[in-house]
Amino acid sequence: MMVFFIPWDIAFTNYQVWGFNKAYLSGIYLFNLPIEEVLFFIVVPYACLFIYSCINSYMKKDWFASIWRPICLIVSITLIGVGVWKYNLLYTSITFTTTGTFVLFHVLNKTPWFSRFLMAYVISLVPFVIVNGVLTGTWIEHEIVHYNVDHILNIRIETIPIEDVVYSMLMLGVTASFFEYFTKKSAKLR
Repeated sequence: MMVFFIPWDIAFTNYQVWGFNKAYLSGIYLFNLPIEEVLFFIVVPYACLFIYSCINSYMKKDWFASIWRPICLIVSITLIGVGVWKYNLLYTSITFTTTGTFVLFHVLNKTPWFSRFLMAYVISLVPFVIVNGVLTGTWIEHEIVHYNVDHILNIRIETIPIEDVVYSMLMLGVTASFFEYFTKKSAKLR
């Protein structure tokens, strides 16, 4: 997952789609990114895989089993449409079209675990709003991560750009995809 998202993060930082408030950082950089940002790509996916694994272990009923495909079809078409329409907004267009395509792929392939992933994603939105809210300045004087309004829709949940909610779905979905792939591969080797 980091192979895909670290270069994305480096590019978006270099293009000044977003940036970081140095007052909150350690000053250690890796790949021109604050070490805190690099560690984000380890901690957050791990925590969300934990949520996903708990759902698979403890929730017997698959609440989204019968409704996820039509909902995700609408979501994917909407995301791709907005991403193409707002092609001049770098974060919006890339995030929306990539996430929309990712979701559409799973809809068309009838991915059996995707409805369970969606439940984990919905649950992960609770800590996401709290943590991302702090990062974007909801409860602090100055934001830790700032966004260039020339690259986003500037539709926000408190201070969180809507693109971050979509980005989160993609990042966690890619993580769950790799997790499922390697879990199945490991089971075949036994």
